[in-house]
Amino acid sequence: MKLIDDDDKEISEINMTPFVDIILVVLIIFLATATFIVEGKIPLNLPKAETSQSKEIKQKKVVVTIKKDGSIYIDDQKGSIDILKKKIKKLPKEAVVVLRADKDVPFQKVITVIDTCRSEGLERYSIETSKLE
Repeated sequence: MKLIDDDDKEISEINMTPFVDIILVVLIIFLATATFIVEGKIPLNLPKAETSQSKEIKQKKVVVTIKKDGSIYIDDQKGSIDILKKKIKKLPKEAVVVLRADKDVPFQKVITVIDTCRSEGLERYSIETSKLE
């Protein structure tokens, strides 16, 4: 009686399919649970605040950036108050305006943007600041 079969060949290669499956599942879980903090693409010297905090905005939003020279960017594209009005009209009333203004921008420019948003029906806005160190 023979207990060991001498004809069995050793497995000479590793089956990578289960390994790849596990890696893909872990990657999907990681991406689904990761919180992404989106910083603006337009470089600014943001005002500093002690109470500055990261907050994820889940509602539809429009990001308005005001550079030091007073130029306005809407969702990272150069724009104007008139373009902002047109963009706001397409948004639902629950949308949030994220206002990013350089700390050296005249305050009147910031008020003009907020006033434009409110006149078009958007009452919710957030002002982006950087953490005071």
